[in-house]
Amino acid sequence: MVFSPSFSLPISAPILHVLPDSDPPYNLLRCHPSLNLLSKCKNTQNLRQVHSHIIKTGLHNTQFALSKLVEFCVVSPFGDLSYALLVFESIEEPNQFIWNTIIRGHSLSSSPIRAIAYYVRMILSGMEPNSYTFPFLLKSCVKVAATHEGKQLHAQILKLGVDSDPFIHTSLINMYAQNGELDNARLIFDKSALRDAVSFTALITGYASRGCMDDARRLFDEIPIRDVVSWNAMISGYTQCGRFEEALTIFQEMQEANFPPNDSTMLTLLSACAHSGSLELGNWVRSWLEDHGRGSNLQLVNALIDMYSKCGDLDTARDLFNGINQRDVISWNVMIGGYSHMSHYKEALALFQIMLRSNIEPNDVTFLGVLPACAHLGALDLGKWIHAYIDKNFHNLTNISLWTSLIDMYAKCGNIEAAKQVFDNMESRNVASWNAMISGLAVHGHAHMALEFFSRMANEGFKPDDITFVGVLSACNHAGLLDLGRQYFNSMIRDYKISPKLHHYGCLIDLLGRAGLFDEAKTLIENMEMKPDGAIWGSLLGACRVHGRVELGEYVAEHLFELEPENPGAYVLLSNIYAGACRWDDVAGIRTKLNDQGMKKVPGCTSIEVDSVVHEFLVGDKVHPLSKDIYKMLNEVDRLLDLAGFVPDTSEVLYDMDEEWKEGALSHHSEKLAIAFGLISTKPGTTIRIVKNLRVCRNCHSATKLISMIFNREIIARDRNRFHHFKDGSCSCNDYW
Repeated sequence: MVFSPSFSLPISAPILHVLPDSDPPYNLLRCHPSLNLLSKCKNTQNLRQVHSHIIKTGLHNTQFALSKLVEFCVVSPFGDLSYALLVFESIEEPNQFIWNTIIRGHSLSSSPIRAIAYYVRMILSGMEPNSYTFPFLLKSCVKVAATHEGKQLHAQILKLGVDSDPFIHTSLINMYAQNGELDNARLIFDKSALRDAVSFTALITGYASRGCMDDARRLFDEIPIRDVVSWNAMISGYTQCGRFEEALTIFQEMQEANFPPNDSTMLTLLSACAHSGSLELGNWVRSWLEDHGRGSNLQLVNALIDMYSKCGDLDTARDLFNGINQRDVISWNVMIGGYSHMSHYKEALALFQIMLRSNIEPNDVTFLGVLPACAHLGALDLGKWIHAYIDKNFHNLTNISLWTSLIDMYAKCGNIEAAKQVFDNMESRNVASWNAMISGLAVHGHAHMALEFFSRMANEGFKPDDITFVGVLSACNHAGLLDLGRQYFNSMIRDYKISPKLHHYGCLIDLLGRAGLFDEAKTLIENMEMKPDGAIWGSLLGACRVHGRVELGEYVAEHLFELEPENPGAYVLLSNIYAGACRWDDVAGIRTKLNDQGMKKVPGCTSIEVDSVVHEFLVGDKVHPLSKDIYKMLNEVDRLLDLAGFVPDTSEVLYDMDEEWKEGALSHHSEKLAIAFGLISTKPGTTIRIVKNLRVCRNCHSATKLISMIFNREIIARDRNRFHHFKDGSCSCNDYW
């Protein structure tokens, strides 16, 4: 067996011959070379070597040596709880310290409830617990919200008379407070003479975790002598409740009291800055850290990166990230997450690729930052790779948020079948999982299946929330199911006591508008509890264009101009309404106004992923390296469309272009360029998936239906509103979008 130079066993060590139930003198054991080697173990192989040496020297017959071995396995970052259990099970009569260590190990593990099971075994074995046993058990009860078991432990604590121990006393208050039993926590606190800063802080933390910050503040004001933990508890409590300004106020009070903050204070404060957008204070924190020699603390630098990212200063965040000599996975996560949070999705994916090339192993938090970027850009290949990586490396992963993100990614990348597979394979789900599936089905036009999932959700005991009903109403909206939309809207209010928000009103008003029921839509707008936003007026203006309602369109447009004076989309829609009514002078007036104010229509942009690389195209784009081949294919597409009898619809193109140029502009729309690129870059029969930032126009919609038939390709297009599955000359939306 070969040992590394930094880890070597002694050539000779004293062999102890002892009886199983007796230990040699403490000093002899404490200084034994084999036990000293435990502190040098850096992996399981080292641990096994030391254990072998302990057996060879006879130390395995001593409770002291075995307790040290078990303790190392439980406490050391290089230990292994499963190995500790193997050692534990080999001991005929573990002493009190060994029992407590095993309970402690489980309290720190991913299955803390098992600490309770070992406590029961301890009692049944005849070993009496002591004051060191209960804090670990009560901590386990907090982690798994085991209030019933916590109460049973409380009874045992009273029976054994150890309730006066300060650690147990504080642990009891914390257990009740964190599990929502604030009355019991307060009762123990009020009846006790042990009302020190620690017990105050335990109760304050409990109130804070339940959002009872006013109660927490009253307690905080009563503390006879505050410590840094109590200050931190208040700052953290306000931050968790979203009361960021008050968190910053508490910190200012801390400063005025000349109380030095610690790293935990600054971490919580940076979190408050990140959520409140307080960049000025964030800069002050950074200066304070540098002035106090903490500027190189990796944990604090990571928090600074997170703060700058969420405050919108991505350049400073990236400079800090680049300046770290030895980054940990958290460094990568906060920077990738920062890019995703600020909608810089391409940068998020690029940094993730660099992370992989740097041999840094991603974790579930990494993927929670990357998957939204995949979803937004339609990067299905990378999303599939992440899914395979999770399956291979995280066999027992129970992070519901991650699986929900996978559902969302597949749905938004156009593979609703894969999204449903992930959903069906989830061992446990939450409301967010159901919402992702319902919304995904809705946006793909599978309205009836989305409504079936809603029924399943309710039948399985999940209570729908306001986001659920956005998905349900969207399903009705995308399929034009007006009567069902009305029913679900009323049911949301009547049966589930959910007050409608703008999104709910928006779905129903859009349904009514597209059905031509403008009077009902106007009545609904007038009876809303809040003012309609631009999206609601915009959908109604779009309906006016479809139904040729000029006067109502003017009325709606005025509201939209007032709300969003710099949004050119409203002017373009009104111009199209005028054009449809042949009111060319009004069209010219709108165009002049757009030019005078320097407003330009948002350019169409379409992305397509080929071989895990996302390519983006603008209207008339000629910067792509394969531009020559793309336009060659585009000409062939137009030739075949012409042979198939396709006549371009030029009604939505600028009125002052002649017909020949109008047809050319339509041919060069970004989605047509992306489809042409897909045709030359993928094998025949391969599905083409594209993502567009705007609503697909009627001309491209009609053309794409024919392209799918001519080239025998399924083309899945995601526009601003929904998915279109083009196949064999038809679209899943049935021309209703």
